Amino acid sequence: MAAHVPPVADERESLIAYLDQQRDAFATVAFGLTEEQIRLAPTAGTLSIGGLVKHVTTCERGWTERMAAAPEAPAPPDRSVEEQATAWGEDFRVTDGDTLESLLAALAAQGDVTREVLRSADLAAPVPVPRDAPWFPHDVEAWSVRWVAMHLVEELARHAGHADIVRETIDGATMYELVAAREGWPETPWLKPWRPASATLA
Repeated sequence: MAAHVPPVADERESLIAYLDQQRDAFATVAFGLTEEQIRLAPTAGTLSIGGLVKHVTTCERGWTERMAAAPEAPAPPDRSVEEQATAWGEDFRVTDGDTLESLLAALAAQGDVTREVLRSADLAAPVPVPRDAPWFPHDVEAWSVRWVAMHLVEELARHAGHADIVRETIDGATMYELVAAREGWPETPWLKPWRPASATLA
């Protein structure tokens, strides 16, 4: 995906295109990292690139299930509220079985599902507000599918920004340098595509 969303014709296409762009940002921010580097948490917090990719996949899955089920609520989770509370934050943890390839593949696969749901969903359909966390409003009964899709853009963009900071802390790489390297942009006086440190020193 280029640095900008291509022209769009309508609201539905806009929602899909901007979600695609924000999702693609995670492939860019992880470009060139090693399996060890995706596990690093180099800032004052605990966020890692791999953990952020894993979390946004889980987050997108949950909201897409709600859009797909509208106007009904999705099927209840298999785990109890207590079990869910105990497992809170697990989707930010990169396990021994996770790899950069598997994490990005899971995110891309979820993108396919979200895209398919948004292509056919009634954007005005009500999505019942969840009641299982304190940050959900108690004075709103339902959002629309379009609201949830815009919220997903917000969620992905916010965490893509987190990932940008983590990546720059790891090796100094910034977004446009990484996009340039990933897409093969020519070097200019003001923008040099990212290269691994070993290649830079060679």
